Amino acid sequence: MAVEISVATTSRLGRNPFLGLKPTSPFTPTSLFIPSIRRQENIFRCRKKTRLTVCFVVEEEKLSTEVVENRSEETVASQISAARVAEKLARKRSERLTYLVAAVMSSFGITSMAVMAVYYRFSWQMEGGEVPLSEMFGTFALSVGAAVGMEFWARWAHKALWHASLWHMHESHHKPREGPFELNDVFAITNAVPAIALLSYGFFQKGLVPGLCFGAGLGITVFGMAYMFVHDGLVHRRFPVGPIANVPYFRRVAAAHQLHHSDKFNGVPYGLFLGPKEVEEVGGKDELEKEINRRARLSNGPR
Repeated sequence: MAVEISVATTSRLGRNPFLGLKPTSPFTPTSLFIPSIRRQENIFRCRKKTRLTVCFVVEEEKLSTEVVENRSEETVASQISAARVAEKLARKRSERLTYLVAAVMSSFGITSMAVMAVYYRFSWQMEGGEVPLSEMFGTFALSVGAAVGMEFWARWAHKALWHASLWHMHESHHKPREGPFELNDVFAITNAVPAIALLSYGFFQKGLVPGLCFGAGLGITVFGMAYMFVHDGLVHRRFPVGPIANVPYFRRVAAAHQLHHSDKFNGVPYGLFLGPKEVEEVGGKDELEKEINRRARLSNGPR
């Protein structure tokens, strides 16, 4: 920046003459005819005014330099953003793979043990030639009853416990997950403890009561596996679920549970498999249909 300062000075002179008569003698009639001595005093007063003019000259920067700098900054920012996106995608793939391995191993292990337990228990019961029909019927009936009852138990526990006194643990499920697991996964382990205990007691004991206990443990196990695939796999996409995602009712279940995370109906639904019915009971049918369509667009769009 160059600065030019110019100063212009102008002066104005003013003249104020004062003429005065100084009498040399007292006033007499003859003094009118005598020329008086005149004394002239010239007093000059000078008034000076100063004008100050400041001129600023700003040198224009070259536009080409600005464009190059802006483009370089945008390039660096885009590279950083692309690197972060790539890192995030790689981390998500790693997390999904880790959870998928854990889900497959646990599912395969639990399924194989359940099938073997059912086979050996009933083959063991029929060794004497008698078929314990009442015990077998009670086992299968309680298996179905326990699986259905777990839905109502999960709904009550979800609302009365997980969103109340156990919120400090369940809160991890309502926040962005960091890593393949979350603190909320502990609830799956707590539900597995009574299932294992009932299965063990029913497997090693004979009679109607052990058969009912075996059926209850089997029903809890079936519900837990179905819950894992629908809730963790289909709804929250922690691992791919394959053809399960194409079942129409499971799509409604996933959309209803997504509304639970949006808090549009004060947390409803708290259940999972009967979640669509809960949403419709509180007047959320339209929102449910919108969520179903939104998830369908996301699943059909580019990933």
